[in-house]
Amino acid sequence: MSMLLEDFDYDLPEERIAQTPIEPRNASRLMVLDPVAKTIAHHHFYDLKQFVEPGDTLIFNDTRVMPARLIGHRAGTGGKVEIFLLRRIDANHWETLAKPGKKAQVGNEIEFSDELSCVVTDHTDFGGRIVEFRYDGIFEEILDRLGETPLPPYIHEKLEDKERYQTVYNREEGSAAAPTAGLHFTKEQMQELKDMGVNLGFLTLHVGLGTFRPVHTEHIEEHVMHKEYYSISDETAKLIMDTKAAGHRVIAVGTTSIRTLESAAESKDVIHGKSGWTGIFIYPGYDFKIVDAIITNFHLPKSTLIMLISAFAGRRFVLSAYKTAVEMKYRFFSFGDAMFLTRPQPVDERDAEMAELEEEHKQKGID
Repeated sequence: MSMLLEDFDYDLPEERIAQTPIEPRNASRLMVLDPVAKTIAHHHFYDLKQFVEPGDTLIFNDTRVMPARLIGHRAGTGGKVEIFLLRRIDANHWETLAKPGKKAQVGNEIEFSDELSCVVTDHTDFGGRIVEFRYDGIFEEILDRLGETPLPPYIHEKLEDKERYQTVYNREEGSAAAPTAGLHFTKEQMQELKDMGVNLGFLTLHVGLGTFRPVHTEHIEEHVMHKEYYSISDETAKLIMDTKAAGHRVIAVGTTSIRTLESAAESKDVIHGKSGWTGIFIYPGYDFKIVDAIITNFHLPKSTLIMLISAFAGRRFVLSAYKTAVEMKYRFFSFGDAMFLTRPQPVDERDAEMAELEEEHKQKGID
C-alpha cells in the first residue's frame, strides 16, 4: 500500500528540542518501549543494564564526524561561501553542499586561506557540488585546523566542547553528522556492560547527505535515499551470527547501525563481513532480518528515521510514545533523550495496522 508523509507527523513544541548535551552522557532519560505488550516505562540511560542480558550483542557505529564545514570567499568577488564536505571521491575531489549555491557554479574558485582553496567542477543530482581542492601541505591537517564540526540546523547554541558531538568509541573519520544514539554511552558504562557478559560489536557507516534531506514526496515510497558508505568486519559478522545461534538478541545502537546491518544481511539471521554503498530506505512493511532490539533518539517529524522506527515497532505505537514523550518533557533530537525498543511488533499486527491505514486513506479519497 502507499503510505503518506502526513502519516508520520506529530506536534513538537520548539522548547523540547535539546540545544546542549546533558552531563554526564548517560544521565539522559531512557524511554523503554515494548511493542508487543504495548508498554511504556521511564528510566535513565544508566539503567540500560536492567534491560539487556548476558549474551546479547550491542552493535555500535564507530564513525567519527569530520570537521566538514568550511567558510570561504569566492575568488574575485569576495562573496562568502560555505562548503560542507559530504564524501571523498578521490585524493582531491569531494562531494559537497554549497551555500549559497549561486556563488558555487562550475568553474568558480573558493578560497578558504592562503593554503587551501577549491574549484567547483560539477553539480550533483541532489543539488550539491563536486569540488577539487588545491592546497599546500597535508589536506587532513589543514582541514583539522580550518574546518568546523557541523551541528544540525535545529541546534542554535554553541558547543563548548566539540568532542561532545562525537561518540566515546569513534575511530573511523568520514561522517557529516554524528550517530547520535551512541552519544549517551560513557566508556565506563560500556565496560560495565561488557563485564556483565554483554558483547560489544562495531561497524562503520559514514553519515552523509541523507541525514540532511527531508522527505518531499507525498507518497513516502517515492523518496530516494542518498547512498552512504558502510563496512562490517568478518569479526563483527561472526559475533552477530554466534549471538543469533545462541538465541540472544542483536541490539542496534542507532538508525545508522540498523541500516548497515539490514543492508549487509544476506537472509534472515545471516550476515557476513562486507563493505559497500547503501541507499536502503526502511519504512512500515519492511521485514527485519538481523535487528532484534533498538536504542535510538527521538527523531524529526516526517523524517525517514521515524519511518524506520515505525517499521520496527508499529506506527501508531511509536507516535503514541512520541506524544507521551512531549507531555513528559523528554528532550528531543541529537542532544536529547533516548528510547529502547526491546523487541519488534509482531508481523500480523503490523499488517493489520497497515490495512487499517489503507482503509483510512480510501475514506479520505486518497489513492
